[in-house]
Amino acid sequence: MVPDITPDMIPDIVIGTETGEETAHAAVAGAAIHWADKDRAAAFEAWLSGLARAQGIAPASARLASADASFRRYFRVDAAQSPTGSYIIMDAPPDKEDCASFVHVAELMADAGLSAPRVLAWDQAAGFMLLTDLGTQTMMDAIQANLAAPASANPTASSVPTNAHENLYIDAVDALVRWQLASASGVLPPYDDALLSRELALFPDWYVRQYRGITLDADAQATLDHAFGLIKASNLQSLNGARVYVHRDFMARNLMAPTLVAARAALPLQGAMRPESAHLEAVRAHSSGLEAAAPAVKERDEASPLDNRLGILDFQDAVYGPITYDIASLMRDAFLSWEEDFVLDITVRYWQKARKAGLPVGDDFGEFYRGVEWMGLQRHLKILGIFARLTLRDGKPRYLADTPRFIKYVRATCARYRQLGPLMVLLDEIEGNETRVGYTF
Repeated sequence: MVPDITPDMIPDIVIGTETGEETAHAAVAGAAIHWADKDRAAAFEAWLSGLARAQGIAPASARLASADASFRRYFRVDAAQSPTGSYIIMDAPPDKEDCASFVHVAELMADAGLSAPRVLAWDQAAGFMLLTDLGTQTMMDAIQANLAAPASANPTASSVPTNAHENLYIDAVDALVRWQLASASGVLPPYDDALLSRELALFPDWYVRQYRGITLDADAQATLDHAFGLIKASNLQSLNGARVYVHRDFMARNLMAPTLVAARAALPLQGAMRPESAHLEAVRAHSSGLEAAAPAVKERDEASPLDNRLGILDFQDAVYGPITYDIASLMRDAFLSWEEDFVLDITVRYWQKARKAGLPVGDDFGEFYRGVEWMGLQRHLKILGIFARLTLRDGKPRYLADTPRFIKYVRATCARYRQLGPLMVLLDEIEGNETRVGYTF
């Protein structure tokens, strides 16, 4: 379910670095578990021993698997009854983590027919949970392997798939559509104005004031407030306010790819962006081009139907909110950037599948893509604040290694839409850059 951590990473220009506790654990993943609290260690040993016979567990085999940006840790333990030969244990101190939402969303995903960890045992009071193991390879791992493989490893085109990355992303799109089709109001917390406001506030509070050490004057604050109002209005009102289940971190590092894709299919990195009018015209043309290619797309989809090949992790913060959020998260990844043509290809493919399935994505891809970009903008500003908070409050400074990616995302979107021009100027002032942009309408 949780990947083993390795220190071998693709250069930052392509894929972001391992960060925070994950880097701290990189050298010891698979090693013995260390506890700062002896009482908690004893409680864990007693709990695991109590499960040993019923679950076929070998308690002495428990070892580190990974950690994340929260206070959770994950262990792997050998289990004879498991199809994968192991289970995952979540260590989530109850005074710091509430796992009830994880259990709830895991049930929703199972009901939707998705591949997600099943809860086998849960000591709610102690904060220990036994989960099924979805394997050790994330979608990000598969992409890394493709990008890192030397050319000599792929001597012939026929020996490996030639569209490995596309296949992974279409599998992710299929899983996303299935998740959204299961949506119902009143089941998950609403992604409403109040939550959007709290998330956006992380940017000025943590990134600007505490990390950059800048106090915004009245004019700068007014610029920021106006931009935030535009962003929230777009995200809440676009596509007639369409709402679905939202994972909130639907990206390659949180998707499990059980089978290693050996092909090398490196794609160009994110490049220059077009202003709004030319951009949306090109987006619609791109969509029309893929519509014309629908027979080939249909043939591929029928050859590889919706089949749960990708597992889903880190879903405990799921909400009921804008339909544009998760596709924005997938294609504007926190740790991985693609050239926009590839982003468009996969986003169009999602839109086609979602529309065919009856999801409320609208009939105009240009309008839909604009909503995705504005939703992504909100997410990027939020993450800048979160990464600063992880550094300053939680002592995990390496998350900020990926901030240039988010600054680039934010500038790219602001450069397309005249309404966001003042926000880009303010961002450049914060970053100490000179604003250079021209709008064409």
